[in-house]
Amino acid sequence: MEEKGYPFKKVEHKWQKYWQKEGLFKMDPSSPKPKYYCLMMFPYPSASLHVGHGRNYIIGDVVARYMMMKGYNVLTPMGWDAFGLPAENAAIKDGIHPKISTLRNIEKMKKQLMAWGTGYDWQREVTSCLPDYYKWTQWIFLQLYKKGLAFKKKAAVNWCPSCQTVLANEQVVNGCCERCDTQVTEKELEQWFFRITEYSQRLLEDLSKLKHWPERVKIMQQNWIGKSQGVKIDFPIVGENEVLSCFTTRVDTIYGATYMVLAPEHPKIKDLIGGVEKKEDIIAFIEKVRSQNKIARADIGVTKEGIFTGRYVINPVNSRQIPLWIANYVLMEYGTGAVMAVPAHDQRDFEFAKQYNLPIEVVIDNPREPLKAQKMQSAYEDDGAMVNSGQFNGLDNRQAMDDIADFMQEKGIGSRTMHYRLRDWLISRQRYWGAPIPIVYCKKCGEVPLAEKDLPVLLPEKVEFKPHGESPLKTVPGFINTRCPKCGEKATRETDTMDTFVDSSWYYLRYLSPKEKDKPFDSDVVNKWLPVDQYIGGIEHAIMHLLYSRFVTKVFFDLGLINFDEPFKRLFTQGMIVKDGAKMSKSKGNVVSPDELIAKYGADTQRLYTLFIGPPEKDAEWNDRGVEGAWRFLNRVWRLVDQLSAFSHQPSAEEKKTTASLKRKTHLTIKKVTDDLEREFHFNTAISSVMELVNEVYKAKEEKADAAVIKEAVCTTVVLLSPFVPHIAEEMWQRLGEKGSIFQRPWPQYDRDAIEAEEVLIVVQVNGKVRAKITVAVGTKEEEIKEIVLGDEKVTKWIEGKEIKNFLVIQNKLVSIVV
Repeated sequence: MEEKGYPFKKVEHKWQKYWQKEGLFKMDPSSPKPKYYCLMMFPYPSASLHVGHGRNYIIGDVVARYMMMKGYNVLTPMGWDAFGLPAENAAIKDGIHPKISTLRNIEKMKKQLMAWGTGYDWQREVTSCLPDYYKWTQWIFLQLYKKGLAFKKKAAVNWCPSCQTVLANEQVVNGCCERCDTQVTEKELEQWFFRITEYSQRLLEDLSKLKHWPERVKIMQQNWIGKSQGVKIDFPIVGENEVLSCFTTRVDTIYGATYMVLAPEHPKIKDLIGGVEKKEDIIAFIEKVRSQNKIARADIGVTKEGIFTGRYVINPVNSRQIPLWIANYVLMEYGTGAVMAVPAHDQRDFEFAKQYNLPIEVVIDNPREPLKAQKMQSAYEDDGAMVNSGQFNGLDNRQAMDDIADFMQEKGIGSRTMHYRLRDWLISRQRYWGAPIPIVYCKKCGEVPLAEKDLPVLLPEKVEFKPHGESPLKTVPGFINTRCPKCGEKATRETDTMDTFVDSSWYYLRYLSPKEKDKPFDSDVVNKWLPVDQYIGGIEHAIMHLLYSRFVTKVFFDLGLINFDEPFKRLFTQGMIVKDGAKMSKSKGNVVSPDELIAKYGADTQRLYTLFIGPPEKDAEWNDRGVEGAWRFLNRVWRLVDQLSAFSHQPSAEEKKTTASLKRKTHLTIKKVTDDLEREFHFNTAISSVMELVNEVYKAKEEKADAAVIKEAVCTTVVLLSPFVPHIAEEMWQRLGEKGSIFQRPWPQYDRDAIEAEEVLIVVQVNGKVRAKITVAVGTKEEEIKEIVLGDEKVTKWIEGKEIKNFLVIQNKLVSIVV
């Protein structure tokens, strides 16, 4: 391709070398310019990047270069989210140590990023799997531990049989492991958690501060946190001095609770069934249900299954004994894991009651047609009048909610409360390739955190990589055996490692002082540069990385380490680039290699097509023919610059119209591209407008417009294209006789006078229908317009012989005649 077009190989190598030598992307801490922190989510170092990955980094590079030209001191760093299961799984499969394969992949991906022409301040590079980084991840664990936000407990957890490790709730997608797609099961294990639930309300409330985040992401976080207002009701257990508590948002239905149902995971079941007849049957049922997919169990259409415990509880509002059941459709993740079942007014309870012949009692009547329980075909879930509800009969059920809640609080049988769907963040992983948890276990002192001076706890190099359900670190005596930091006696280390989302929850702070040895970051520098001005990454991180980062930032704020409590001011989530209708992956055989494209067309062609493919927030289908179109366009611009020096012409009076039109188009294009970059990152429409300008330049050359105006249009074209296609823009800028980097010149401003048209087209309507169009000078007086319109043949035939009732002129736009 290069022989037939501009010499991209030579050009791209030249300018990549130049940017590196000149330190174009090196942030100057002493600069008086306003700061702009532009950050792309750092990548996991897999084998290599494909064109789908490129969208994220190319978008970020465009923004960084544009803001540089706008006069900002831009910080645009890059690093590596380098711990995680894929590298360890590869070690098991191929026998290559995760550290070796990870660092090898980093080098390869770094070369790919450089080949794309994406510029970063590489002196600030961080790698989460190296001790100088994970030392501070461990330090963060200790801060949360001291604050009571890191704790260990036995819990039913998601277990991936293939990856042989625990998964957080957020890492289970449709009942399967997000990494390998294996069906997830459940296990009871001692695990480490971060108490993110303590921040539920703040995480929810502070979404209102995020004015420049996509609404979609905020709604996803809001739903994941899942705040509900309701009443916690205590049901006394018959024969015990204990209660079972449930949370409900429908306290108006309490009188219709005819049984209670527990999730199979409920912690009180073991004690409740201790002396019952069918204990073995109940245990077998629980084991069967717990092996089922939770997503499927929660589905409204799931076949309801249950078993009677042989125990009863008392409905506290009417003192009735109601049976206590265990069922598959109740989960511990919602409420308390205990549900007051109201079959007349909840469809799932209705189906269960029908299946097991349990009583159904109407307590909210249909105002249009009175309900009869025995004839109901489905639950009545709408509003109505209270019936069979004691002193609340006759009330509207919405009003009764407050009255019944007040009654329960007065009687001490229930209380208003908030419930959150969000669960504590499970950070334990039974794998090797992660940051070790800095805790030791001593027979004398119990669970002991390490002193900060003893960090980092280093990962041992020699480890056996075999999946066996326990951490590989348990096979390394030199790692496990240690001394207690308190008493000095023999102790053992924690062998779980931390979830990689802990590493990525704070990396944006480390970039500001990546070589700092005495603390994770310099608070003064961080407070100057944070929050991040523009964060760019995928929508798939909405309820994991983004939520965790917000949580950790708030913890740091509470600890007095920083003076801001939200990490990212603006967020942009790019859409996915797909091929043949599917996400690019090796298994599907639809990966497009950037290396081959760059070798054939150059990086700028790939960049241009990636940005032109469609609105960047939406998914887009990759089309190889589109790449060729981008290549042809760049060559058209290249030829314009080459031909410019040979073109000189003073226009005649007639040719001055073409000159004025081109000047106007040039400045309209400056305005359009600037608006597209400033507002919604509509790179595709910005590029389209530059393409239109290039067409106008070619047309103006043929029509012999003024050479100076043509040169202005060509220079403007080069500058406007520069953030998108930086290599060729730099080369063309130099060929136009300019010195230094194009990115050190200011972004162009449009001339307001130039974009004003000398003439305008005015639509003429008669009785609301368009009957003519006239061209007049901008600002023509109303009387002159009236004279022109009334003299137009197309108009006169519609008004002739008729009375004009109204003649309205909207300046420079419209004439409306009513006859």
